[in-house]
Amino acid sequence: MRRVLGLAVVSVLACTSSTALHAQGESAIYVVSYLEAVPASQRQVASLLEELARASRTEGPVRYETLQSTTQSNQFAILEIWKDQAAREAHAGAEHTRRFREQVGPLLLAPIDDRICVATMVGPTREGRGTIYAVTHIDVPGNSRDAAMALMRPFAEQTRRDPGALRFDVVHQSNRTNHFTSIGVWADQKSADEGQRAVQTRTFRTGLTPLLGALYDQRWYRPLSVN
Repeated sequence: MRRVLGLAVVSVLACTSSTALHAQGESAIYVVSYLEAVPASQRQVASLLEELARASRTEGPVRYETLQSTTQSNQFAILEIWKDQAAREAHAGAEHTRRFREQVGPLLLAPIDDRICVATMVGPTREGRGTIYAVTHIDVPGNSRDAAMALMRPFAEQTRRDPGALRFDVVHQSNRTNHFTSIGVWADQKSADEGQRAVQTRTFRTGLTPLLGALYDQRWYRPLSVN
């Protein structure tokens, strides 16, 4: 796994509703991007991210969310879903997107780390506002991909049934199919904590650990005010 940058702009393209998401099928494009802001510039970066989100939502994405780390205040995330590659490319070429990247570049400690993904296991989204997000990079060797997916499927299905879980999706990078990202969204911190202690989480982590090719990289975020 490439070094994940401290300020994370995690663009994970997700659906506005379960019906809309499933309607996209295999054509939906998910983007996970990470950035690391200069600590003194984190407020300015957050403001630029909020401005970007407002402009990007006028393009009609399936989902566009901006997040800030709960533990490192200079880490942020954007979760996006576009209905297809053409929509994603139109967004990438939009004036507000180009302007954001030009303005934010000097405020970062390293270049933006973009990860283009497609759906692996995407489920329905419950009504409600998510207040705590877990974005986890899971890297396994190519010959362990099927074994990892066999563990992810029941874990994802059981997690979605937790009362406080609003969404749980798994995507993988289009150019490295053994690199997964899971996106968990909970209604509150208590629900998220209970999810981490749940039997299905412990079972999943126990089975997955021997398969990992890199550190299990789980990061926690809260939505920026624009959301």
